[in-house]
Amino acid sequence: MRAAAPKGLDPNTPTKDSGIDWLGEIPAHWMVMPIRALARRGYRTFTDGDWIESPFIRDEGIRLLQTGNVGIGEFKEQGFRYIDHGTFRAFRCTEVLPGDILICRLADPVGRACLAPDLGCRMITSVDVCILKPASDVAAPFIVYALSSSGYLAWLSGVCRGGTRDRVSRSMLGAIRVQLPPPDEQRAIAAFLDRETARIDALIVKKRRQIELLHEKRAALISHAVTKGLDPSAPMKDSGIDWLGHIPAHWAVIRIGLLCAVGNGSTPSREKPEYWSDESYPWLTSAKINEEIIEAADEAVSELAFRECHLPWVRQESVLLAITGEGQTRGRAALLRCASTISQHLAYITPRNIRLDAPFLWRALQSQYEWLRMESSGTGSTRAALTCEFIRTIKIPLPPPEEQGSIVAYVDRATDKINLLVAKVSLSIDRLREYRTALVSAAVTGKLDVREEGA
Repeated sequence: MRAAAPKGLDPNTPTKDSGIDWLGEIPAHWMVMPIRALARRGYRTFTDGDWIESPFIRDEGIRLLQTGNVGIGEFKEQGFRYIDHGTFRAFRCTEVLPGDILICRLADPVGRACLAPDLGCRMITSVDVCILKPASDVAAPFIVYALSSSGYLAWLSGVCRGGTRDRVSRSMLGAIRVQLPPPDEQRAIAAFLDRETARIDALIVKKRRQIELLHEKRAALISHAVTKGLDPSAPMKDSGIDWLGHIPAHWAVIRIGLLCAVGNGSTPSREKPEYWSDESYPWLTSAKINEEIIEAADEAVSELAFRECHLPWVRQESVLLAITGEGQTRGRAALLRCASTISQHLAYITPRNIRLDAPFLWRALQSQYEWLRMESSGTGSTRAALTCEFIRTIKIPLPPPEEQGSIVAYVDRATDKINLLVAKVSLSIDRLREYRTALVSAAVTGKLDVREEGA
């Protein structure tokens, strides 16, 4: 399913200069007004949220919405914080109602907006989120789409530079002029975008699922090849390891520590410039592990750092294993194709026996990713971790050297094909996102006539 191309504005439709650099020409019958003028008359209808400090946070009560809840055009459900009713009254907090517009005054990006949802409880928001309670002739969904357009967000990010973070004050935000069609046209544009963006988002969800299935297929292919071999008629035997099951009868099972040197690195102090003043020794962090095959380092340390911090020199054709991390990093393996030193978040595993080929070891460890994460989930001081002692005890299947080469070559070819498919699907997702962004911007700036669409 492909998204239909948007219909352009009738060239005979009269337009005018909006007087706003990022907006340009708009339909002549549209108005331009400051954001604060979109609020209904009354007390605190365009105002900042409330300053709530940690001692007043509770586990239940009135929900405190924060900057992280405000996405680009969408509410993000995260960060469950509350205050009690006594604090609400004492601080004279502004209540957020479903349908109010929440505009974030901080990056990223500054000025993004969403509709306040109905969460089934009373709500307030933090001081860095501006509350706009729209007037009766203002369709809040249209305003959210307008404040999600790429032109507005890029322009505002460009003019807002404050300290270490982009920030816009409420007074500046309120003075920013935006486009405003007649109410029926606002509703028609919002309804059109609701339908079209929902279709695009559904396509993106399907394509993400495609990628998940391709990753699952890739993992299963690697696991089967390094544990069962390439000959389906080969006699099998019990490996004696629950997670490994049966392996070809002529294979062995061996502990990594018997055939490999294992160790980890360290991170020289960033407060010592002399450790980073020259580029004598390439140095790798766990961020590089996602490259799978590491050809070069992004950073380097000095000879002094290498010596004083007792950094290991890891030769190429070693395997690196991420040994810390709460995300998806811990347990990932990569093949090192350049000599380097490493941080304390990585372990090196260097084969020192011709019976074990580094690329096969790498694929074998890839096949054990989920098991490694499970086995290491309860270790470490402040977070889950793998240790060098544990890595040495890991048992892997060991085919004859020539068979290891054949397995690796097969896996390389098969995974290259899957990786290509993943890249193609990822590119199509990027294009759908670009189309979605362009569609929103075109509709809210009057470049599309959606009135027939809403009829």
